[in-house]
Amino acid sequence: MTDPSVPAGLQDRKQQRQAPEERRVSIFGALWRSSFARRRLGPRRGTDRHPVVTDWYQPRWLATAIVILLLSTADALLTLTLVSRGATEINPLMEPLVQGSGHGFALWKLGLTSLGVVLLTLLARMRVLGGIAVGSILYVVLCGYLVLVGYEIWLLRELTGAGVLP
Repeated sequence: MTDPSVPAGLQDRKQQRQAPEERRVSIFGALWRSSFARRRLGPRRGTDRHPVVTDWYQPRWLATAIVILLLSTADALLTLTLVSRGATEINPLMEPLVQGSGHGFALWKLGLTSLGVVLLTLLARMRVLGGIAVGSILYVVLCGYLVLVGYEIWLLRELTGAGVLP
């Protein structure tokens, strides 16, 4: 049924906008569309400056986050190993935690790292400091952990090979 007060062109557009079926009826269909036919990949407008949390993140950010957390775990284990063999922790914030059993150190280190990685991943599309994407900071953190874990492995080999450590 057409409305005579509405011009023909507008009437056609109004009919096209109406969905032929209810999309929420099928749970599988809704999951399929939300997983593979995503609509919101970033801010609604290009001029939006507020933090935007989207429903989809690039797989490379997930992979980067997982590798950072694995390297953080390796860093904690290597740090505890080195400290148990006579090395000292140079981070003044973590040094008191290392002196105990090491459980507090590991929990704080992994907890803070996880919180930071989740926050950086959520805000990965946002731009800060004159246009730098927050997601690129994840790559800087990844490189930092690669260097740190590599240094700790080298340090452990050097101290063990020189006969300093048993």
